[in-house]
Amino acid sequence: MSRFVNLEFGGHADEHNHPATRTDDEASCVEEAHAAFRRGDFEPALRLYARVLEFNPRNQAAWSGQVRMLIELSEYHEAKLWADKALEQFPRAPELLAAKAVVLARTGDCEAALAFSDAAVEEQGDTPYVWLARGDVLLACKEKRAEYCFNRALGAAPREWLWPWLASRIHYFYDRFAVALKLISQALALDASQGVIWLQLGKCQLALGLASAAQGSLEQARQLNPRGREAAEQLQALGQLGFSGRLLGWWRRLRAG
Repeated sequence: MSRFVNLEFGGHADEHNHPATRTDDEASCVEEAHAAFRRGDFEPALRLYARVLEFNPRNQAAWSGQVRMLIELSEYHEAKLWADKALEQFPRAPELLAAKAVVLARTGDCEAALAFSDAAVEEQGDTPYVWLARGDVLLACKEKRAEYCFNRALGAAPREWLWPWLASRIHYFYDRFAVALKLISQALALDASQGVIWLQLGKCQLALGLASAAQGSLEQARQLNPRGREAAEQLQALGQLGFSGRLLGWWRRLRAG
């Protein structure tokens, strides 16, 4: 069964489709959804945001969170469907407009993506996510001034590790590994207790062929989040890298340049 079957609020999801919540109310679901997102647990966060909408179909943050989790999961078709559903209710919501812009850009519709991103900014969308999304769109569409957008996003919340972490993930998606490494290092300087930061650091180091450093970062990620599967999977992949893997990393370093 598709994991999207029970996203529509009011559906009859069973206990396997929603993670357990501490209390059965909207506020607790919102809190747990945000926490899952910050742990990098995008699928549980997706289901929790859907659960919030069962309590309150007008919770704009849950609609936005749901679309953003689908983007993180690379489920762009579903993300577009849910963005459209959300925009029917909130046609001028900056973060929903920005999220749809990202979906359109990553699926190749740059003209529409730029229009939605422009609309997000015009709707007084001066939030870190709106600027991150605009940077994402500009990278996808090979437009200029993407760096300016990322700087605006990070400057809006300079003490919050979440934004350089997300900015690093975006640059990593576009194979801009050196920039991704720089950004995740900024996140690490803000909070070294987050397993997702060490995980992203390890992935960037591995992509650049820095095998020893990557191993240390991934081990740290696994210690901070023993239940996280991705760090263990990355460590296993690292252990299987031979000479050819090191050559690939060297080539990627040159490419990232």
